[in-house]
Order: sequence, then structure tokens, then C-alpha cells
Amino acid sequence: MRFLSKILVAALLLIGAAITLSSGSAGFLLGGSAAWAAEGAGRVPTPNPPHGMGEHCVMPTEFMRRNHMLMMYAHRKDVLVEGIRTTKFNIDGCVNCHAVKGEDGQPVSFQNPKHFCRTCHSYAAVRIDCFECHNSKPQSSDKSAALGADGADAAKMAAFLRETKK
Repeated sequence: MRFLSKILVAALLLIGAAITLSSGSAGFLLGGSAAWAAEGAGRVPTPNPPHGMGEHCVMPTEFMRRNHMLMMYAHRKDVLVEGIRTTKFNIDGCVNCHAVKGEDGQPVSFQNPKHFCRTCHSYAAVRIDCFECHNSKPQSSDKSAALGADGADAAKMAAFLRETKK
């Protein structure tokens, strides 16, 4: 009886190891093909976000995939706390460059699963709140709240905030 329980434990360990392996040996251990195991059959397909319209992103692609949220938090702090506005890491630039068009030829909003941000965030089950305040579709420059190049609007806002604190 003890011998059978050891065999059963060994078999369960072997099956568990085979399931977790991502190499071709998993298919062999389970009696399937190595190609089946390598493809990850039965798994949720990984996201394939659309490319931006420009030649390259503001930073290398791999860096952006891993760090965009940290950059956005830092940019938000710069804007909201420090009052420093830059255009390089502005969310409007991201939305404008990575806009995805729907069947009607118009850019889709964040509610649409095809939206650039949704392709990965839905896959990773990450809820973002960017679009509670920001537009999720590109806006024409005359409708945006972008500051002028001279920063006069920022100076007016800083003066107003100083006066309201008194």
C-alpha cells in the first residue's frame, strides 16, 4: 500500500510539473505534441496592442510597456503638485498617436474593447481612472485645454491660486 501511495504522489508531481512547464517537454510528458504545449493551447491570448501612428514612441517600446504607469504618475505629480506642464509625456499625445478607429472610421472611446489602453488593461485586469477626467478619443487642438507656448495661461493660473490662498 505504501508503494502505491508513493507512485501516486510521484505521478501527481510529474503531472503538475508537466502542466507548469512551458517547454516542449510538457507536451511529451502529457502524451501530447510539443507544439501544443509551446502554443499554450487553452490559454487566454496575449494582447496585441495596435502600433502608434508615429515612427517611434517618446521612449523605447519595451520601456513603455513596463514603465508607462510610473511615468504617468510622475507627470501627474509634476502637473498637479508642481504646476509643471510638458508635452512629451502628456496623455493627449498618447491618445492622439495610439487612437484606434472603429467600423465607422472614427476613433473609439475607452468604453470600446478595441481602445489602445483597453487591449492590455483588460487582459491584466487593471482598472484605470485616466478617462474619468481626460478624453479617451483624440481631440482637435482648437478644442483642447493645451497651454500656449509662452506659458501665459500658466502664469495667470499661478497668480489666481496665490490670491485664493490668502
